[in-house]
Amino acid sequence: MPASFQESLRKYAQVAVRIGNNLQPGQRLMIIGKWLNRGVPLELSPLIREITVAAYEAGAPYVDVLYGDQQMDLLRYEYAPKDSFEIYPDWFVNAMLGYLEGGDAVMVVFADDPQLLKDQDSDLVNLVTKTAYKHLQPALGYITGNITNWAGIGAPVQGWADMVFPQADEDERIGRLWEAIFKACRIDRPDPIKAWQEHISDLAARADYLNQKAYDALHYQGPGTDLKVGLPQGHIWQNAGMKTKGGIPFTANIPTEEVFCLPHRTRADGVISSTKPLSYAGNIMDDFQLTLEGGKVVGVKAGKGEKQLKDLIATDETAGRLGEVALVPFSSPISQSGLLFYNTLYDENAACHIALGRGIRACLDGGMDMDDEQFKQAGGNHSQIHVDFMVGSNELDIDGLTAEGGSEPVMRAGEWAF
Repeated sequence: MPASFQESLRKYAQVAVRIGNNLQPGQRLMIIGKWLNRGVPLELSPLIREITVAAYEAGAPYVDVLYGDQQMDLLRYEYAPKDSFEIYPDWFVNAMLGYLEGGDAVMVVFADDPQLLKDQDSDLVNLVTKTAYKHLQPALGYITGNITNWAGIGAPVQGWADMVFPQADEDERIGRLWEAIFKACRIDRPDPIKAWQEHISDLAARADYLNQKAYDALHYQGPGTDLKVGLPQGHIWQNAGMKTKGGIPFTANIPTEEVFCLPHRTRADGVISSTKPLSYAGNIMDDFQLTLEGGKVVGVKAGKGEKQLKDLIATDETAGRLGEVALVPFSSPISQSGLLFYNTLYDENAACHIALGRGIRACLDGGMDMDDEQFKQAGGNHSQIHVDFMVGSNELDIDGLTAEGGSEPVMRAGEWAF
């Protein structure tokens, strides 16, 4: 392993721990894979060891990691009894809760092969996904409610690198993806920690501006898109620099280029078209358009993965409502890379995006102290899922609509208009 790569890996780990989790002295750290995979691929152990060092340097008394093998998931679809796919390992949720209930931190490593399950029965894949989210709800409540300082980062595996760099020699693809991740996460800067602090400050200023405006709704217009999305009273635009209920600053996603808010669950009308593929639960959904009335998806068209998209929206009775609106300039570093990552953690930070499903309680005044019914009455959506899809491009215009009927530019041709 070249010394230069090892140094970049060390800096990446420092950013993940100090900017992402902002791990506090005395907090334990649990490192896991993406929710549906649970374990971190074993080939990423060099990164995990650097994260472990960074965590102990930050004052962690204990660092725990769950390793896994994604081929085990594939073998389950190929060989397990077809009536066994609603089995879920409750020990995993209990392990997470052991950390979360104790006020400790969790780091999620997104390292998926987007095509791992492409040839498997989509009904079974959907069943496994629904089962996982059903069992994960107690733990996800701590995450989505910002009760703890959690962070998500990415790291390459072969199948993912193969999709992003299909033209490169096979033995170069992992290295190329690492290089792209380091650049997207500002690891190539002379002082990555300082670069992140300045970036978060800029995003906070954007969010402050929108909070002062307190728009009643947003109007999206672009090719195949004409959608008005209402914002509830007391909505709060958030950015990378969030805080836990206890006041610990943290950055949930590394990288991040967005400012985001809570849409009103019953006030979305019109059509919205995707601008990038959505990789979800081992399937790719692309070139799709959603029609919404009264906040609910009532029509779905897709060039690829239409059935999977419909299954996703049918996860529960509120999965077809919106849970997030997020603004990202077309000039973001990830967008300008020209790469399609097939990974929402990266692709959502290349374009404005909207999420189906669960609303973000931190984006509503008092939202983190509300129960589900109170959150619903205030305009927030509660669902088992929260899935982002990209709608931004250099042809997208967004206006802020005032309660008095006025309209002001927020984004023009995919760039900030203020």
